[in-house]
Amino acid sequence: MKAALLVLADGTIFEGEAVGAWPPGGVVTGEAVFNTVLSGYQEVLTDPSYAGQIITFTYPHIGNYGVNPADSEARRPACRGVVVRDLSSRPSNWRSTGTLEDWLVRHGLSGISGVDTRRLTRQLRDAGAMPAAFGPVEGEGATDEAAIVAAARGAAGTEGTDLVAEVTTPEAYRVGDGPRRVVAYDFGVKASMLAQLGRIATVEVVPAATPAEAVLERAPDGVFLSNGPGDPAAVGYASTAIAGLLGRVPIFGICLGHQLMATALGGRTYKLPFGHHGGNHPVRRVRDDQVEITSQNHNYAVAERSVEGATVTHVNLNDGVIEGFACGDLPAFSVQYHPEAGPGPHDARYLFKEFSDLMDRYSSKARA
Repeated sequence: MKAALLVLADGTIFEGEAVGAWPPGGVVTGEAVFNTVLSGYQEVLTDPSYAGQIITFTYPHIGNYGVNPADSEARRPACRGVVVRDLSSRPSNWRSTGTLEDWLVRHGLSGISGVDTRRLTRQLRDAGAMPAAFGPVEGEGATDEAAIVAAARGAAGTEGTDLVAEVTTPEAYRVGDGPRRVVAYDFGVKASMLAQLGRIATVEVVPAATPAEAVLERAPDGVFLSNGPGDPAAVGYASTAIAGLLGRVPIFGICLGHQLMATALGGRTYKLPFGHHGGNHPVRRVRDDQVEITSQNHNYAVAERSVEGATVTHVNLNDGVIEGFACGDLPAFSVQYHPEAGPGPHDARYLFKEFSDLMDRYSSKARA
């Protein structure tokens, strides 16, 4: 393997070895974040919500059970790169169809292994998620340390950038065969999310910029707001569309969809220091104090008491961040975490049933 360097925007340097595929020029930039999952690395790498980011896995052994087509959340990874301590070259699992290294090469994704990920994670926890750059410093396509340092200092973060436009579908399509009709906004939707929706409805997935009236013309029983990458403040067109749907059709939002519904209701969002990325975040369900262990992936959150008339339904037990709210008299609710659990625990999958019940109640009321 070729020696490589990872450099954070604050000048901190980490040594490692280049893996995966590399672009011309040999330097990759993005916002460095860390994820604490113990398994599910393929789902994480193919989650469109990671567009613009370099993913550091805190678990030391990555790739040990290989890869397979069924575990991908999208057709291709949207993240900028991957950082690991130890990349397994000999996977062992009956479902495996190849190595993670080969998968990275096939998808043109760059990586760096052999990094002291404990030190890197502590740096990101202390200083916050920040731009970074990495690249090989020996062999074919190598660059020098000064070029990587300069790239890191000049790299952009995610604030103010519309990353949804990079991952949304260019045209509408349908999935599922459930009895209800749902229009799902694709802000970076995951396959496991659509699989859960497809059990309760026939789902028409539409581009992120679809206006409210175009959705209502489809006469849906409900509207779903998907996960997605980046800064919700940069996706104003989505908030405008959601504002035009609130009160006219039942709505369920997840992750970025949760943040966008909050802004459509006049709420505010802010960037977390290093985000929530992992499969083991404890969340308290306010109505009965039940604790759910949840899968999470976001860098932004809804500001407390900023959504007038909303009732907080879920709270993060680690730092008190709002994890869910219901919209008072409106047939709409949302959560910050990922109840579809791809990867992660299934504690919160009941929320899809609550969405189907909401659609049925609203439909019965409309017929009365």
